[in-house]
Amino acid sequence: MTLRGPPDERSPAELLTFGVVNLDKPPGPSSHQVSGWLRDAVSETLSERDVDRTIDQAAHAGTLDPKVTGCLPVMLGDATRLAPVFLEGSKEYVAVLECHGKVPDDATSIVAAFEGPIYQKPPRKSAVSRRLRVREIYDLEVLEQADRQLLLRIRCESGTYVRKLCHDLGLALGTGGHMGHLRRTATTPFDDSDLDTATEFVDALSFWLEDDDPEPLSGIVDPAERILEDLPHVEIAETAAAEVAHGAPVYAPGVLAVDAGVTTGDLVACVIDNGSAVCLGRLVGDPDADSGVVVDLERVLV
Repeated sequence: MTLRGPPDERSPAELLTFGVVNLDKPPGPSSHQVSGWLRDAVSETLSERDVDRTIDQAAHAGTLDPKVTGCLPVMLGDATRLAPVFLEGSKEYVAVLECHGKVPDDATSIVAAFEGPIYQKPPRKSAVSRRLRVREIYDLEVLEQADRQLLLRIRCESGTYVRKLCHDLGLALGTGGHMGHLRRTATTPFDDSDLDTATEFVDALSFWLEDDDPEPLSGIVDPAERILEDLPHVEIAETAAAEVAHGAPVYAPGVLAVDAGVTTGDLVACVIDNGSAVCLGRLVGDPDADSGVVVDLERVLV
């Protein structure tokens, strides 16, 4: 077993096989199509560079409809095993609510009433079962108001259907309404402050391939550990990491340190002392104990 080196010292090939791109999704293609383009571009580049490994998969952090733009982190290679992390964090959007009549004067207070838990049933075309479920709206703010439009900022739980939220807001406003333009501005821990386009990514691959210049690529592809920034961490010994690589859980003797505030059942990232990720798991035992399982594995990353 070979553990990965420190995240900030990895080669372009290592980043491309265990990395993430904070992509600015354009309107038109589906999220799946965009991920496929990046996967194919990486595979072709690694092959032409005669790297001894390639990738056969890429995954995105939450589907955006074809017309929707914005923050779409794309995980490359083994980083796809970290996809469950994005179910733990929040999402943020800027949306245009197209009202079917004049926006009432008390629109702001009506919209604010939707903060908190709401009931939603997924739309007919969704990929999940159409069962009534609860989703949390953390913040809902009217940024601008026009005669028949509201510009909204929405921070919500993962899995919230903004199109359905806009429909329900229209009913509450008494005008009816539908979602116009939608842009995702954040998906924890990523936001729109450092987005890159697919064109910029492909250009960076070309610089590395044709000019042997890795700098543009290292400025776009982050180590996969960036996905874990907001998760509590458990530092484990390298001997424990070797056992994890063979499917063993993390036992108490292998635990070196645990972030403050972690409680039983929390999703945690297990890392070694150089910051390299070893696995995702759930805290199930007392890390201060002398024996017993502390972390049950969910995804092995080595």
